[in-house]
Amino acid sequence: MPSRRQTIADDIRTQIAAGQLKAGERLPSETILASQYGVSTSTLRSALALLQSEGLVEKTHGKGNFVARASQRHTYAGGIRMPFEASQVGPTLRVTVRTTRLPAQGRLIPLMQVPANTQLTQFLCIHNEGNSPHSLARIYVPCDLPPNGPPCESPSCRASGTQPAGPCPPLAEIRERLTARLPTHDEAEVLRISSTLAVLDITRVAIDSTGRVVEAALLVLPSHRTDAYFVTRAVPAESRSEG
Repeated sequence: MPSRRQTIADDIRTQIAAGQLKAGERLPSETILASQYGVSTSTLRSALALLQSEGLVEKTHGKGNFVARASQRHTYAGGIRMPFEASQVGPTLRVTVRTTRLPAQGRLIPLMQVPANTQLTQFLCIHNEGNSPHSLARIYVPCDLPPNGPPCESPSCRASGTQPAGPCPPLAEIRERLTARLPTHDEAEVLRISSTLAVLDITRVAIDSTGRVVEAALLVLPSHRTDAYFVTRAVPAESRSEG
């Protein structure tokens, strides 16, 4: 027998599929919906969280729950200079970038492999489709590097089609760590997702030919609208023997 949570989610899902609830429409308040379904507010929120995880409902802090509009999936392509699939980037996708300078503190010290208080440039990138956020990225670059815009290897900026004004540093290695976790309160607000919806947390470090870390990116991608691709290419036998 389905739980009350599942029954409520099924009913709202059916209304959306039938067009009774239209894209962009605001749902009744959680208190009213809980009363209509005869359940507690916590049970109602659990049902809505299920629909949010399916990309059918979006929650906007301070405004309520809305039927989600059809959105493109965000594609993260891992690996060194792996080309982004431009065909998946529509004209409505854009990136907003805020740049600040800050001293290396906390986890940034071992991540960037620099002494404490080394000056860094932070690029805060939010990837949007219309008014709907798709991803959040904090990208760090040493202040003495020349690029005048978001680093060329930053997936959020690369996905939007933006390119830096300065030349890209030659890279020798990119290290990536991907984990799934629940978002922080601030991340849930920025991405307009439920705090119970998992996100993909990607830590990405780019290293140049001298062994210096030239970029560190902390990426947060909603799991329900993200595809991550990682490609490993075999090394030819003759190349291995030469090494």
